[in-house]
Amino acid sequence: MSGLVELRSIDVVPDEERHGTAFSQFTLWLGANLQITAVVTGALAVVFGGDVVWSVAGLLLGNLLGGAVMALHSAQGPKLGLPQMIQSRAQFGVRGAVVPLLLVIVMYVGFFASGSVLAGQAVGELTHTDDTTGIVVFAAVTAVVAVVGYRVIHALGRIASTICALAFVYLGIRLLDRADLSSLLHDAHFSLPMFLLAMSLSASWQLAFGPYVADYSRYLPRTTSTRATFWWTLSGSAIGSQWSMTFGVLVAATAGGKFLDSQVGYVVALGGTGLVASLFYFVIALGKLTINVLNTYGGFMSMVTSVSGFRGQRQLSRAGRAAYIGLVMVAGTAVALLGKDSFLSSFKDFLLFLLTFFTPWSAINLVDYYLISKERYDIPALSDPHGRYGAWRWDALAVYAAGLLAQLPFLATGFYTGPLVDPLGGADISWIVGLAVPALLYRLVARKGVAPAPEPPQDRGANPSAAGTTAP
Repeated sequence: MSGLVELRSIDVVPDEERHGTAFSQFTLWLGANLQITAVVTGALAVVFGGDVVWSVAGLLLGNLLGGAVMALHSAQGPKLGLPQMIQSRAQFGVRGAVVPLLLVIVMYVGFFASGSVLAGQAVGELTHTDDTTGIVVFAAVTAVVAVVGYRVIHALGRIASTICALAFVYLGIRLLDRADLSSLLHDAHFSLPMFLLAMSLSASWQLAFGPYVADYSRYLPRTTSTRATFWWTLSGSAIGSQWSMTFGVLVAATAGGKFLDSQVGYVVALGGTGLVASLFYFVIALGKLTINVLNTYGGFMSMVTSVSGFRGQRQLSRAGRAAYIGLVMVAGTAVALLGKDSFLSSFKDFLLFLLTFFTPWSAINLVDYYLISKERYDIPALSDPHGRYGAWRWDALAVYAAGLLAQLPFLATGFYTGPLVDPLGGADISWIVGLAVPALLYRLVARKGVAPAPEPPQDRGANPSAAGTTAP
C-alpha cells in the first residue's frame, strides 16, 4: 500500500518516477465523461428549447472545440512534470497566480457538489437510506481515493471506462426501443441561440477540465509524444462526453417531465428493475466517483499551489495532503446538501458562469506555453517570487481582467444577461470572445522584460530538476 499512495504534490516529477503511455489519457477521460452529469448537461440543450438534431450537432462542435483546448493543456504534463495550475505562475507571477487559482477552487467545490447530488441519489438507493446519507457516504469514499492518488485514479478510470461503456450501450438500446427516432430526427428546426447554447454547454464542460488536466499526464515519460498525448486526451474526452450528452438529448426529448423529476431514477428505471436496477445505481455511482475524485484531487492541488506561493512550500506531507483533501470534501458536501433540491435549475447557470472565468485563463496559458515560452519553463523560478517570473505579473492579470470584462456584453445566464445578447437573437457567444480577446492581448504584452528560460544542456540526461529547466 505504501508504494501505491502518491508522495508527490506540486513538486516536479523526476524522470525515474515517470511511467505509463499516452493511451492512459484515453481511458481516464472516457471513464470521466461516461457519467450522469454529462447526461444531464446534454439534456439541458433540449430542456431549454433545442431540438434533437441541432442540439446534438451543437454539443458535438462544442466538445471538439473545447476538447481541443483541454487536450492542449494535457500535452503540457509530460514535458513539465508539473500540475496544471502551478504553471500559471509563469504567466501571472508566483503569487499573482492565486487570482485564477481561487476561482478554480470554487469550480472544483461546485463540481464536487453537483456530482455528489446525483451520486448521492444512487448511493442512497443502493444502501436503502436517503439522499443525504448517500451524499455523505459518497463524499467520504471520494476523499479516500483522492488521498491515495495518481495510480489509483488512473486504475479507476480504466475500470470505469469499460463498465460505463457497456452500461451506456445497454441503456442506449433500451432507450431506442422506446423512442420514435425517426420522428425526433425529422423534427429539426434550426435556432441559432439554441445551437449556441448547446455548443456553450459542451464547450464549458470541456474547458472546465483545463485547470487540472495536466495533473493526470504529468507522470508520463518526458519522451511521450505531444501529439499522442493531445489526441488520446481529446478522443477520450470528446467521445465520452458526446456519447453521454447525446444520450441525454434523447432522454430529455422522449421522457420530458419524467426525467426532470428524477434524473437518476429515470435512467435506472430505463435499465430495468430489481437486481438490474441495483447494478445501474452502482454504475452511476462509479461514473461519478471517477470524475469527483478528479475534482477533489484538483482542488487539493490548487489549494496547495495557492498557499505555497506565499509560504515557499514545495512539498507536502501525507497528513497535509489528507487535510487539504478533507477541506475540499467538507466544502463540496456542504454545498451539495444545501443545493440538492434545486440541482437542475442552477446547474446550467453554474456551467456557463464558470466558463466566463476559465476561457481567459486557458487562452493566456496556452499562448504563453506554446507561443511565448516555446514549451520551456524555468522550474525553480516557479517557486521564487524574486526570480524570473516575479511575485505578481500585472500585465497578465490586466489581460485576464480584460478577458473577463470583454465577455460580459455577450453573457446570458439566469441572473445576468449582457446588452449584446438580444441583438444576437439571445445567443451566448461569451466563451468565444473570452478565448480570442485575451489570446490576442497577451500575445502583444507578454514577456516584456522577462528573459526566456535558458536552453537545457544537451549532455545532462533527462532530469530537469537537476538543471532547473525543462527539456524542450
